Amino acid sequence: MQAVNVIYRLAISLWLGGAALFTFVLTPILFRSESRDVAARIVGLFFPGYFRWGLACGVVALICRVIISGKSNFATAAIIVAMLLLCSFQAFYIEPKAAELKRRIVSFETTSKDDPLRREFAKLHGVSAVCNLSVIAGGVVLVILL
Repeated sequence: MQAVNVIYRLAISLWLGGAALFTFVLTPILFRSESRDVAARIVGLFFPGYFRWGLACGVVALICRVIISGKSNFATAAIIVAMLLLCSFQAFYIEPKAAELKRRIVSFETTSKDDPLRREFAKLHGVSAVCNLSVIAGGVVLVILL
């Protein structure tokens, strides 16, 4: 049982750490050091792997949480399920739609912000950002509950 507890803690830590590193360190560095179009292309290349990472960590954590018994089991499992649902929504709905919009937008640097495609992309980006920050917040709560 001790090994399952360690794996659970590791999965949560890797999920939260990966999300925080990508969101608060790597992405801002890319957008500061590269043009908007280049940075967006690079970040877009990372998104499928980023979401697979979150889903893998979440599934491992959930399996471990189900194995581990305790009074906080339901609350932590519910948080993990919510985080997995948000990550799945991003991976299987938002990211493909956003990637398609990015392909249709010639350049974010030269296309007007009033362009319908840019406005649609901005909405998706906003929803994705809320989902991502919610996953990070859930991870912080889970770490506190450790």
